[in-house]
Amino acid sequence: QCSDPSFINELKSCNGVLFSGGNQSRIVNIISKTPFHDLLMNRFINEEFIISGTSAGAMAMVNEMIMGGSSEECLLKGAVKMREGMNFINQLIIDTHFIKRGRFGRLAEAVAAFPGLIGVGLAEDTGMIIKNGNDCKVIGSGMVIVFDPKNLSHNNHSILYDNTPMTMANLTTHVLANGDQFSLSSREVDVLPINASFD
Repeated sequence: QCSDPSFINELKSCNGVLFSGGNQSRIVNIISKTPFHDLLMNRFINEEFIISGTSAGAMAMVNEMIMGGSSEECLLKGAVKMREGMNFINQLIIDTHFIKRGRFGRLAEAVAAFPGLIGVGLAEDTGMIIKNGNDCKVIGSGMVIVFDPKNLSHNNHSILYDNTPMTMANLTTHVLANGDQFSLSSREVDVLPINASFD
């Protein structure tokens, strides 16, 4: 179907695409490196075109994608499985159901493995709008947790054997809520004032 002219024509005429949940690897296996994916990327780069995702669909947006990993075993090297994603956003690693499923350790290990990237953990009923590949704004009723590894003073992930506990020091963490903003280029946070109105 990702090469079917009828689906390609539908993609040419729409204003945006939503990737649903399920299995992020299945999304990548079916769509990545097909004519459908090529057209998605072209429209995303060259037009005002919205690409969005929920749950596994959000996780698939990135280049370095979390494929799986038990929340209970994370913070042991090798507990998180990574693979190439859809590559619409190459500065981030995204995890979802972050609070309810206790995925702090999972995203932390992913960031330790790729310390040049920023980790984003999305809670339920919460999203992040990213404009121009840089300006992020939180929407929804929950929180977005951001792991910024730029100030890491210790990260022993690269020298450990698998199933060995990791050490990370000075991992900058932001807890952001509705209306708060984050810049991917400057890595600065702009939060709503405490007395801001939500009317």
